[in-house]
Amino acid sequence: MLATIAFSAPAGADSGMVQAEVMKVDKSAGKVTLKHGPIKSLDMDAMTMVFRVADPAMLDGMKAGDRIEFEAGRVNGAITVIRVGKGR
Repeated sequence: MLATIAFSAPAGADSGMVQAEVMKVDKSAGKVTLKHGPIKSLDMDAMTMVFRVADPAMLDGMKAGDRIEFEAGRVNGAITVIRVGKGR
């Protein structure tokens, strides 16, 4: 029974990563506009919105049209991108 439970969730289901398309990058402000899927950890529907980034270096090489995956969380009360990876 335990083996059935352990393998019932898809791999990466709890990773917190969300697929997105980069719409705009504002390096000087440390912000990125993303068209993203639902963010379950923040109870947020799919939409397009501007995010702060935890580290401005995350924006290096990022441009409009890129497909990424990201994790967002609340940092000092603001919804912030805390991790970025290559999207599918």
